[in-house]
Amino acid sequence: MVNNGGEPAVSDQTNNEPVADETIINERAQLLLKTLIERYIREGQPVGSKALAQDAGLELSSATVRNVMADLERLGLVSAPHTSAGRVPTEQGYRMFIDNLLTIKPLASTEVQTLASTLTPQSDVSQLVESASSLLSGFTQMAGVVMLPTQKPAALRQIEFLPLSENRVLTILVFNEKDVQNRVIHTSRTYTLPELEHIANYLNAQFMGRNLNTVRHDLLKEMENAQASMDRLMRSAIEMAHKVFVEDSAGDDAGSAQDYVMAGETNLMDYEEMADVPRLRQLFDAFSEKQGILDLLDKSLHAQGVQIFIGHESGYEALDNCSVVTTPYSANDEVLGVLGVIGPTRMAYDRIIPVVNVTAKLLGTVLNQRN
Repeated sequence: MVNNGGEPAVSDQTNNEPVADETIINERAQLLLKTLIERYIREGQPVGSKALAQDAGLELSSATVRNVMADLERLGLVSAPHTSAGRVPTEQGYRMFIDNLLTIKPLASTEVQTLASTLTPQSDVSQLVESASSLLSGFTQMAGVVMLPTQKPAALRQIEFLPLSENRVLTILVFNEKDVQNRVIHTSRTYTLPELEHIANYLNAQFMGRNLNTVRHDLLKEMENAQASMDRLMRSAIEMAHKVFVEDSAGDDAGSAQDYVMAGETNLMDYEEMADVPRLRQLFDAFSEKQGILDLLDKSLHAQGVQIFIGHESGYEALDNCSVVTTPYSANDEVLGVLGVIGPTRMAYDRIIPVVNVTAKLLGTVLNQRN
């Protein structure tokens, strides 16, 4: 793992295979491994011994470099896709590179300004989440994913009704301090504005300040009561509230199970190593089903700093050829969710990590300002 400051940290997401200790390989071997991975990330082609020696700036013969590569291959850090080809990094090689050899490049001030200008307190939460996922995708040309923020249970502050045509009523709901929702409900008859004002006054008196789960529970209890004991106003009010809070409540719970917004999934089709149709279908099915991705994001929810899952480390077969870079975002010192990037294991980690990190900090800052 890599923390927010870019310093190496110990990974707790392994694939149960023996991981080479960096003390086993000397400084020269570490430099050659670092150079090989950086070149492979740039070009996507196996790296030969001659090119590797030149890139590393070492005056070594190709034979010496091949011997070092053979040692790294025995340690499981590189592999040779073909007998006569150069080497490519393995998942274990990437893990050593990220934890011990990676140098993080901070974003340019202009890039930070671009990110900051897109995430503004004037946007509502859903717009901010969509903007953040689009920014992650746009800056990395991979898939950006942002978990929707957890929220305190929504407390009803005020309800108002306005009559529309054809037995329809516009419902205006105010939750917590400033979250406003509008819904159109269909009623069994036409209501006048004075009737709707009386109904709203009754419901505000009954339910103001209560969270949605309590409101629904109380409404269902009221519906079970003998309606003969209610006057017409109470019956109308309970029936209308039932339409608003029970029948038409799907997806409006601020405290409901978390979801995520993803952008740029089709970017992954541009990477040669991922352009396998069955593999892409499996990956897009995972995106569609969501639960596996949510489970992975949840692993990062209470982690410290940036988390990186390489291939099999994710625990999901659909992501075996991907890396996932995530970090939590917070407001008022409270973790609200996780955001990150999904792409091929051959990603520019030195750039992806700061993009993810800065976006999380900016999103948290904006959410702080909204509160």
